[in-house]
Amino acid sequence: MRRPSPGPSQSGPPFNALAARRLRAALNMGPEHVAHGIRVSYGLPYVSPDLVIAWERGTALPEGPELTALAGVLWCSPGELIGRPQSLREHRVARGLAPEDVARAVGLGLPAYLRMEESDDWRGTDRQSAQLADVLGLTLPDFVTVTGREEKLADLLTSAVTTRWQGCVRPIAKLAPLDRRVLENVLQVLHQDYQGRMAATLSWGGGAPDSSAGGRDFLDRIVDHFWTAVERHP
Repeated sequence: MRRPSPGPSQSGPPFNALAARRLRAALNMGPEHVAHGIRVSYGLPYVSPDLVIAWERGTALPEGPELTALAGVLWCSPGELIGRPQSLREHRVARGLAPEDVARAVGLGLPAYLRMEESDDWRGTDRQSAQLADVLGLTLPDFVTVTGREEKLADLLTSAVTTRWQGCVRPIAKLAPLDRRVLENVLQVLHQDYQGRMAATLSWGGGAPDSSAGGRDFLDRIVDHFWTAVERHP
């Protein structure tokens, strides 16, 4: 019989143990009912009440088929049982899709798609990337992250706020396709914010070694600041 693992696996999706516990309680089910449903309906004979409890305590993580089965027994989607997906695999699992479903939808052979998923290195064409965003229901921030564009976006945003933002509009638009007016306004706001922080730092810090910490922190979180500004744009 399979035993709960001693700790969460780092390769699995970000399982939301609290959500699993709350959904089970809302259905007036005990761990034994969940385990029985998974064994009978999904053919996973090793799932015991102890394993269900371990999932809910976060000491073990349900793997792909287990997560799908748990969601089925709790009458929810797999996405309701995981935190915010980050990787390509996590987004696929959140949508309850098999690898072959995604590969077929984007026009890739299954082995090629699996290599990209396992290495977390998306190499599809622009057309395939658009199809990937559609089949996985990706938001623009998630699309940028999953397709491996976030690091380049961070570099361009850093240049935009520390130098002239106007020269960064076109390359940023290629990574994150936004309305040009929105993008220009957001970059201008971020540039002014950063430059204002640096001016205040020099005024208050008197050039002390740690006086630029606020500016460094802003740059460390530049991508988050960017998406927040996009979301707040009227």
